[in-house]
Amino acid sequence: MFYKCHNCGKGTTVGKLIEYVDPQSYKQWIVDKYKSGNTHSTKEPEFKFKPVKFDDKVLRGLISFDKLQDHPSYTYLTKRKIPKEHFSSLYFCPKFMTWVNTLIPNKFPNITKDYPRIVIPFFDINKKVFAFQGRAFGDEQPKYITIKLDENKKRIYGLDRLDVTKKIYVVEGPIDSLFLPNAIAVAGADLEIPKLKNQAVYIFDNEPRNKVVIDKVEKLISKNYNVCIWPKTIKEKDINELILSGYSSPEIQSLIDSNTFSKLSAQQQLNDYKEV
Repeated sequence: MFYKCHNCGKGTTVGKLIEYVDPQSYKQWIVDKYKSGNTHSTKEPEFKFKPVKFDDKVLRGLISFDKLQDHPSYTYLTKRKIPKEHFSSLYFCPKFMTWVNTLIPNKFPNITKDYPRIVIPFFDINKKVFAFQGRAFGDEQPKYITIKLDENKKRIYGLDRLDVTKKIYVVEGPIDSLFLPNAIAVAGADLEIPKLKNQAVYIFDNEPRNKVVIDKVEKLISKNYNVCIWPKTIKEKDINELILSGYSSPEIQSLIDSNTFSKLSAQQQLNDYKEV
């Protein structure tokens, strides 16, 4: 048997899943497996996911935030200082899981904890929706739920606004990308985009103690990508926090540009920056 997480896209065998979640139960599972005489390896299956058919009506039934000025959820976006020119491409969904199940039947078998979420559509270069992300308003977990409608496309947000002839800012989250010009977000996917290597700068959250983040930055540096290394004077975790603390979008862009490095200089800056 094989397990696949439809949020992060990773797959593994049931045995490996048990080992990861509960090592003690995994040991007992191995013992029981051998007792039953089932000691042979099972070939991992090749998954062929049937793409969900979608069209311009994927978002029907949802209302964009530019039409919700009197709704309480509108205040959330204004408090986060999200630029109002993007409100027309952000949607309010009162019951996210229920709505997703109308697009992908039984995607969420259990909808007892179904909460409102912001729906952030991912458009391709032809302005067709191929994925979307549901962002929680409060402390609901997971904070982000990303749904792919087309398994053949990478989870890259902002392709419909991208100008490949100009400098490209690559960030982690869709919301952060809304504060920078010509920015895209990878939304948990593989950050490496070889075709955009020369004109792109990769910007991670400001987490010098996060080994996962540091490892990702080092990997990009080893492949000669341009990366932003935040100066130690910056205490905010991400771009949205910088906005909330008083920085303007042009100031953040200038900050990123002046702290973009590659190759040896990037590694030297990272060595000074990291705290792991």
